[in-house]
Amino acid sequence: MKEPTDSTIVNLLEKAIDGERLSDDDALRLLVCNNLSLLGSAANRVTQRLHPENYRTYNIDRNINYTNICTAVCDFCAFYRSPKSGEGYVLPRAELLAKIAEAVELGADQILLQGGLHPKYKLDWYEEMLRDIKSHFPQVNIHGFSPPEIHHFTKVNKLSLEQVLARLKDAGMGSLPGGGAEILVDRVRDQITRGKVSSDDWLNVMRKWHNLGGRSSATMMFGHVETPADRIEHLSRLRELQDETGGFTAFICWTFQPENTDMSHIPPAGSHEYLKMLAVSRLYLDNFNNMQSSWVTQGLKIGQMALVFGANDMGSLMIEENVVAEAGTVHYLTLEEIRTAISELGFIPRQRNVHYQLLDESHEQHAIEANKNWTNLRRVEQANGRHQAALVQIN
Repeated sequence: MKEPTDSTIVNLLEKAIDGERLSDDDALRLLVCNNLSLLGSAANRVTQRLHPENYRTYNIDRNINYTNICTAVCDFCAFYRSPKSGEGYVLPRAELLAKIAEAVELGADQILLQGGLHPKYKLDWYEEMLRDIKSHFPQVNIHGFSPPEIHHFTKVNKLSLEQVLARLKDAGMGSLPGGGAEILVDRVRDQITRGKVSSDDWLNVMRKWHNLGGRSSATMMFGHVETPADRIEHLSRLRELQDETGGFTAFICWTFQPENTDMSHIPPAGSHEYLKMLAVSRLYLDNFNNMQSSWVTQGLKIGQMALVFGANDMGSLMIEENVVAEAGTVHYLTLEEIRTAISELGFIPRQRNVHYQLLDESHEQHAIEANKNWTNLRRVEQANGRHQAALVQIN
C-alpha cells in the first residue's frame, strides 16, 4: 500500500481520538505511515481518554514453565525441546511450590503457569498440579496454560473444550494467558510452526473460556514473516471476539526475538516498529481497556516510552522469565526501576491484579520492601560472582 499523506493520517487519527471505530483499511493506512510522533500522540490521547486517572499500573508475578517438552515445532522458539531430547524437563512439584513461595514473599498475587505440549500427561495430572498450588497458596491467581495447551489437552484426553476448561477452572485455574497467538493468520502460522493450534481454534478456546465467565489476555508476536495486512487481520479477529464476549482484559504485543532460533536470519524489528505497532493497536482496539508495555523485549527506556504510545500498564516485574531469555533477550528490571519509570512520566505507580484492580497499599508497601531486600541480595551475589570470575582469570 502506498504511504498515505499526512492530511489523510490526521483525519484518521482525529476519528480515533473522538472514539469512532477505525476500519481495517484505516488501521492499515496508519500502520504503513512512518510519522511516529503523530501516531504516538494520538494513541496517548486515546489512552488519556480511557484512563484519566493519575496513576499507571504494573503487576508482580512469576513466569513458571513447568515443562519445556513440546510436540509442536515452532521455528521462532528457542525454549522448547522435543520429547526425545535429553534437555527436556518437568519441574518437580516441590521446586514448583518453592518458586511460588518466593514470588508470594516478593508481593506476587499471581503466577503465569505455562509449558510445552507434553505428549504424556492426562488432564488429571494438570488438575492435581492446580489443586496442589491452590491448597498451598489459595490467595494466588493461576494465570494458567495457553490456547495451544488447552487445545492440546482436548486431543490427548478426547474431551471437548468445554469439559477441559470447566475441569481446569474447578481445579483452580483463574485466568487464561494469550500465549501462542503469534499472528492469527493461518498462512503465516503454517510458515513458522507445525503441530500447533490454528487461528480459529485459538480464538475458540478464548471464546469458550469467556463463555464460562473466565477472563484472559490477548497477545501478538510480530516482526517475522507476516505483512502489515496480516497484523491488522490479527487485530481485527481479536476485536471481533471482544465485541462478542468482552472477555479480554488487556492486549500485549512484542517483537519477535530471532537469536538462537531457526529464524535467526530474520533481522529483528526495532523500537520504531514496536512503538508504531503499539500505537496503532491502541487506536484500533477500541474495545480493549488496557494495553501493556513490553519492556522485556524492548528494555527500560522504550518500555517506559510505551506509556506515552498507548500503554497504560508496565506489565509484570517478571521475577522469572525463560522463553524470551532463551532467545537471547536479557532485559531485567527491578521493582524500583519499574516504579521510577512510571513516576518519571508524572504518574503514581500502583500495583494491580489480573483484573486491573488496584491492590491495597499495605500489600504494595510490603512488596516494595521485600523487593529492595531481594534486589540487594542479588546484587551481592552478582558482585561475588564477578569477583570469583576475576580470580579465575587471574589464576
